[in-house]
Amino acid sequence: MTSIPTVALNDGTSIPQLGFGVFKVNPAETERIVTDALEAGYRHIDTAAVYGNEEGVGRAIAASGIARDELYVTTKCWNDDQGRTASRDAMASSLEKLGLEKVDLYLIHWPCPEKGLWQETWTTFQELQTEGLTTSIGVSNFDHRYLPALLAEGGPKPVVDQIELHPQFQQRETAAIAAEHDILLEAWGPLGQGKVDYESQVASIAAAHDKSWAQVLLRWHLQQGRIVFPKSNRATRMRENIEVFDFELSADEIATIDALDQGVAGRVSADPAEVN
Repeated sequence: MTSIPTVALNDGTSIPQLGFGVFKVNPAETERIVTDALEAGYRHIDTAAVYGNEEGVGRAIAASGIARDELYVTTKCWNDDQGRTASRDAMASSLEKLGLEKVDLYLIHWPCPEKGLWQETWTTFQELQTEGLTTSIGVSNFDHRYLPALLAEGGPKPVVDQIELHPQFQQRETAAIAAEHDILLEAWGPLGQGKVDYESQVASIAAAHDKSWAQVLLRWHLQQGRIVFPKSNRATRMRENIEVFDFELSADEIATIDALDQGVAGRVSADPAEVN
């Protein structure tokens, strides 16, 4: 079975660099799909309250027989649950659905600037961490417009910022802020969510390594220190996505993929400024 490396977080803990995401995974199919992922060797599962599939993730974990300390589970507080009391209740609900006493990482799902509740939500996250309900805390979709304000609040820094990131949308300004403050980036939609023709763009690189275009892009992320969690409903693709530690892209190949960046024009999903 493939051994997945871990990377260090700024709170002294570590996280598997490659995980399995369950965004848009049918709740009715989640237990089977996560079971397949665990059998393929994944030990890092990324879910969220709004996905509606925490219960399926929990059932798969319970049935796996894998020791809890060998698993890394992330979930997220949804926008409607921001605020001191609501976020605390959301954590309790997620833990119940997951069948866990604690998660490894809890994230604010979106900054929701119009709500103006992320500050008290972040304070509550720190309390949840102190109480042992989550090992680490972080944020999602806090780009260069929102991450500095959170950092200016003082207190613990998020260990990760989970953002849309793929070759044509590399979020370099956000990445620079994160790097300056020792915050790791987690790339969601690391393959462009099927909305970009990366297959033709990296075909020659894939051929040179006898790998798929998806494996090449995952390797590109990994070599630059990002955390990724591709999703698939098919066991064969899950295994393919995990087989990315037996080759290395050259500096020129990395540069070729870096050059695909289109800045904000490359975004294929929601703008955090418009999600509330």
